[in-house]
This record gives sequence, C-alpha cells and structure tokens, in this order.
Amino acid sequence: MKDTSRIGILGLGAYVPERILTNLDLEKMIDTSDEWITTRTGIKQRHIASREEASSDLGVKAALEALKDADLGVEDIDGIVTATLSPDHIFPSTACIIQGKLGAVKAAAFDVGAGCSGFVYALTVALGLVETGFENVLVIGTEAISRFVNWQDRSTCVLFGDGAGAAIVGRVNKGGVLGFDLGSDGSGHGLLTVPVGGSREPVTVGNIDQNRHFLYMSGSEVFRFAVRILPKTSKKALEKANLNISDLDWMIPHQANTRIIDAAIDLLQLDKNKVIVNLERYGNTSAASIPIAWVEAVKDGKIKSGDKLLLVGFGAGLTWASMVLEY
Repeated sequence: MKDTSRIGILGLGAYVPERILTNLDLEKMIDTSDEWITTRTGIKQRHIASREEASSDLGVKAALEALKDADLGVEDIDGIVTATLSPDHIFPSTACIIQGKLGAVKAAAFDVGAGCSGFVYALTVALGLVETGFENVLVIGTEAISRFVNWQDRSTCVLFGDGAGAAIVGRVNKGGVLGFDLGSDGSGHGLLTVPVGGSREPVTVGNIDQNRHFLYMSGSEVFRFAVRILPKTSKKALEKANLNISDLDWMIPHQANTRIIDAAIDLLQLDKNKVIVNLERYGNTSAASIPIAWVEAVKDGKIKSGDKLLLVGFGAGLTWASMVLEY
C-alpha cells in the first residue's frame, strides 16, 4: 500500500535530438567564437531538433521513458501537464497532442506557460491534482526552441537547445514533495519574449521582415533578475520544507548560464559539488533543462533514492519557481 500522505516522483525520463550543434559549428555561421561563448555562458554544444520533430514529438519520447521507469502503462495516466514555450501550435495545447500520440485516453491534458520555470510550475500543478483525486500525473517539459531562434543574432542563438524531460507524479511510500515556492513579476514580460504571433501582434509580412517572429531577450536585465531571484526563492522553498541549505544533497538549477548558477551558489553558500550542471552539453533547453539534468544525474549514479533535492528555475514572464523534495 502506498502512503496516501506522501506525493512524489514515480518515474523520470528524458530525450534529446540526435543532431549536435557545437560552438565550432556556430563559428562558421555567425561572428562568434568558442572562447567567447564558453567564457560568457559555459555552453560548448546543444542538441537541435530535426525538421520532422516538434515539441510534442520530443515530449512523447521523454514520456515513454518516464513510464518505463515507473513501470506504468499509458492507461495508468489520468493527467498530462506540459510545460513549454515552444508549442506545436498556438492552440490546441501541446499536452493534448502528446495525449493523442501516447494514446492516453483517460488523461486530462493541458499546457502550463511559465517559460523556463515551467517544469517546476507543472510539478506543483500535478501535486495539486494528485491531492484532489488524480492517481498518476505525467509532467513534461519539452522544447523545440531552436525554431524560434534568429540564427543571425549571436547574442541569443548561441544559448538555446532542444530537448524534453518528464516525470510521473503520484502517491509514494517514502520521500515526496516537502515544499515549494512560486512567483512572478509581470512588469518584466517584455524582457524575454517572441513579440509576434499572438493576439497583440499577429503575423504580417512587415513584422516578419523585421524578424519580430523570433525570440528576443534583454540579456543583461534577465541576468540580474536571475542572480537575485534564484537564492531568494530557494530559501523560501527550504523554509517551507523546514530544511536548511546544509540538509540538501543536490541542487538542480535551470541550466541557463554558468555565471548565473555560480552567483546563486555563492549567495546560498552551497557546496559547488552539490550542484548538478550539464549546461555545457545541452545549452538552455528552457522548461526541459531541469528534468534533463535530473535524469542524467540519476543515470550517472549521482542522485540516489532518498536524496533531498532542490529544483529551482526562472524564466519568461518573468517567473520563478523552486521545489524541495526527497527523491
């Protein structure tokens, strides 16, 4: 029998596309260098979706891995919450497309739009669904963000990669979610955005000519926001979990920039050896970055059952999210 007072992770999965784009490849495309990218971001390469792969395709593959890890079938899933800022379409939701591809006919499905914080946001939604009667909720962070990148803009195109990660949330015998913190500051909504394509500014020939259908980011302002908010939200989640920073086994931050991660570590006074970083191999995969790093760390034998984890991210909106759990 599962302890009905505990809600946690039943299974994890991840998928990244086969194509790898290195910094040396980018040197041939734009005016940049491996040294410039590595020094400022920590990124050495990123995975790029094929023409046949959309966010839903990546998400399905990650979901199947999570189902296998949890020893569950698609018929066992009654909810799908997908975090993405690169959906297949404006509507319907990417979660519904994934539901159809999986054949998870019992599952309610919807998207969460919280940018790079989306995976942790979606985990908290799944937590609420299980608390109110759902049994197994599939949470997916999936991004084909390369489709929204201007490959002539060297300030942004070097940063992002594609991929997906998934977790199944349900009742567990031990461990589980201990505390979380969510927040937003909508006054910064224009700092990280795709300006064109919604009801505010529909697509026209004119704004396409101006490249306004691509991702835009005010890098320095987002950097300052991230350095400030990551320690703040982390401390709030730890406080709600009745834990101290020294109680953590691992921190899994959103993989955006090693300088941001290093600054957050210093402010939290956390041992750097307790931080999972795989940014150099995947770049910023937005809502997929935390679960991809989580899955990789489990496979590498770093994260083990019973470890106390801090998941923390920030993203477009502006949003932030943190969660403390026992794996």
